[in-house]
Formats: sequence, C-alpha cells, structure tokens
Amino acid sequence: MGHPMYAAGIMRNLLVAGLAAACVLGASAQSASNKVVVLKASRMLDVAAGKTVSPGLVVVTGNRITAVGGSVPSGAQVIELGDVTLMPGMIDAHVHLFLHPGAEDLQTVEESVPKRTLIAMDAARLDLMAGFTAERDMGTEGAGSADTAVREAINSGLFPGPRMRMSGNAVDLLGGHEDANHFNPAQHVLSNADRANNVDEIVEVIREQRKEGADFTKVYETGPDKYVDGVFKTPYQYTEEELKAAVMEANRYGLGPGHGVAVHATGEPGSGYAVAAGVMSVDHAYQLSDATMKAMKEKQIYAVPTFAIAEYFADHAASPAAGARERAQQAYHAAEFRKQLAAGVPMAVGSDVGPFPHGTQARELELMVQYGMSPADCLRADLINGAKLLGWAGQIGELKPGYYADVIAVEGDPLKDISAVTKVGFVMKDGVIVKRALRVGGR
Repeated sequence: MGHPMYAAGIMRNLLVAGLAAACVLGASAQSASNKVVVLKASRMLDVAAGKTVSPGLVVVTGNRITAVGGSVPSGAQVIELGDVTLMPGMIDAHVHLFLHPGAEDLQTVEESVPKRTLIAMDAARLDLMAGFTAERDMGTEGAGSADTAVREAINSGLFPGPRMRMSGNAVDLLGGHEDANHFNPAQHVLSNADRANNVDEIVEVIREQRKEGADFTKVYETGPDKYVDGVFKTPYQYTEEELKAAVMEANRYGLGPGHGVAVHATGEPGSGYAVAAGVMSVDHAYQLSDATMKAMKEKQIYAVPTFAIAEYFADHAASPAAGARERAQQAYHAAEFRKQLAAGVPMAVGSDVGPFPHGTQARELELMVQYGMSPADCLRADLINGAKLLGWAGQIGELKPGYYADVIAVEGDPLKDISAVTKVGFVMKDGVIVKRALRVGGR
C-alpha cells in the first residue's frame, strides 16, 4: 500500500489547495468583471522570434491578455516582478497525474481509484505551481475515466491545476504493454489499460471512452523494448490498418486538433505504422526510420521524446548494472534525437512525469537542450508546438493580445540558460494569480 504519511501529506495539500481555490474563485469573479492587471518585469519572451524584449509588460483584462508592451492603462493594478522574464505558461504534452514515484504496477493494484484521484488532484496542483499551465494526461493507468472528474474539478475552480486534455485509460491488446503480464494469472489482475484486440474492439473502446469524457485516445503501439549491444528492438502491437481505424473513429467526432490519437511508440515498425495511420504524436520515439522521419515532417506529426523519465529511472535503478543499461539506452535515444532534429521532425515537450515527482518536469527542457536543441527551438517546441498538439493554438503558448492570460515569471533568461524554466516564482493561469513567491511590489 501507499505509505500512510504520503497519503496524509496529500490530504493536507488538498485541504490547503481547496482553501486556495476558494480564493481563486473570488479572484475569478474579479476577473469576470474585467479588472485590469499589468505585469511588469525586466524582460519578456517573444517565443516565435526566439528573443527577449526589454522591458516586459503584459496587460491582462479578465482572463485574457489585452496588450503586450506599451503604456500602463489608467486605473490598472500594477504588479512589479523585478529582474525576471515573463513568458507563457509551459506545456507538458505527456504526464500521468494518477502515478507517483514507486512501483507503478502495485499502485494500480493497492490504491483505490478514489485515493488515486486525490493523488492526481495534488499532482495537478504541483505541476501548476511549477509553471505548467496546460498538460495532456497520457493515461490514468487503470483509473478509467476518473481523469474526467479531475479536469472538471479544475475547470470549475474546485481545485487549482493546468488546462487538461484527458485520455482515460490507454488502449492495449491482450498481453500488451500494460496487461499485468508479470502477476500470477490465477489472480486475474486487471490490465492498466482498456483491452482491444481488433478493429471492432478498438472502435468500441474509443466510443466508450469518449462517452465517459475522454478528450483524445492513447494507444500502446510498442513494447516491451530491448536494447542489447547497441541494437534497439521493440515489437509492434497494432497493424497500420488497426491504427487507421482508431484514427478514423477519433476524427469522426469532428473536434479537431488535440482530440485524435497519440501513441506510445518507441521504435520501428510500430512508429512507422502509427505515422502512416495519421496519429497526432509519437511519444518516446527512441527510434524512427528515415521514411518515418520524412513522413512526420511532411504530416507535421510531433515526436515527444520524454528524456526526463529515462534519466530518473537510471538514477533510481535497482542496481548499478540496471542503471548502466538505462544510461546506455538514453545515450542511444539522444543520438537518434539529433538525427530526428536534422531530419526536421517536429518536436513537442513531454516529460512522462508521474513515476518521477510532479512539479519537477521542467528538467525535460534542460535535457532536450543538452541533447541538441537550442533554447529558442526548445521553447518553441514546448509552447507553440505544444499548443498546436493540445488543440489550443492561437489561445495559449505566446504572450499575445487575445490569448488566455497564462503567464509565468522565471529567474534569469531562458534563451541564455534554459535552466531558468526550473526557477518559476510567479504563475498566473486564466488571469488568476496562483503563485507569487517572488518578492514583488504593486500599486
């Protein structure tokens, strides 16, 4: 079972979060009355241009940005944030709110869905406080559509959290990646995913998930992975035709970007099948063939590398030998990532946070820069591409008039040192200040 002190800590955090949410609701009422707030700082980030602008000034009216730069409107509340950089709230395109550090398979067996839902609420709060104002939850790992309740609680102001796209359980086949394969078969331990073995079952599962409130569909397409003597291999799970059926069913709802199919796919041939089928993103993407990379560039299908989770597993491996294997595979992935960048594969940022502590996933941006991206390109991948991937293009991801007022302030200049994104002292989501740790003044 989860440690009782851990659970008690979650409950304390949620109590505080609930009280804070009451304050947020009050602030939201003020936002609805079109109160004007001006955020001032030494710098602000122009994401598209890849440059910082001095000084930084963002005018917020209600829950929208109404001006960037210029003068302070008469009667506005001014918040002086000092020597920091204003930038859009970050986007994590691959999170697991329902997971926490520890044995993943045992969490889903030992912890009830109500308990896991409370844990997910606290995870959402932690991510928001770290500056992530929009996220895509890539599977509840056995908690079904409980993520819909989390999304609605956030949207209604009951608890603080990012804007969320939810998938419910992932879709997996019999004996697949998340099918409780290592437990005693006589115990009939349930899969952490929704099982579908053919086209008809895939369509039925997607329809049930959408009925229960899922925004998009996650499919496990590869696994288990093997990396031996520099050679990476992983079996595919669904054929190209089966994946095409999933994409067609997801697109049938007509909801547009952010509502299609994303795949867990680490290598070929599964990655190629998924791209040919027209998925939104290939998450993990350790290995992509030349043909797959070319198709991803042409179709603008995003790769989501998830380096941070692999680093965490290497650092917390059960033995030195296991840690060495994880690091060798990470080095292989990093080399493949550089090939993908050279081939023009579009990137988005997703950390796979959950198995490692929520609120620490800005490490993913540091690793993407370490492994070959420039800070400017990494920030564009996170903010502009992330907004497109989640279906919020033109609404979040840039500091522009008309966009939602999702604004954070970081110490330093992230274009000079990407680690600035790990030092978030101010968070505004939807025009409401949810974190103000910086020493600030106002008038």
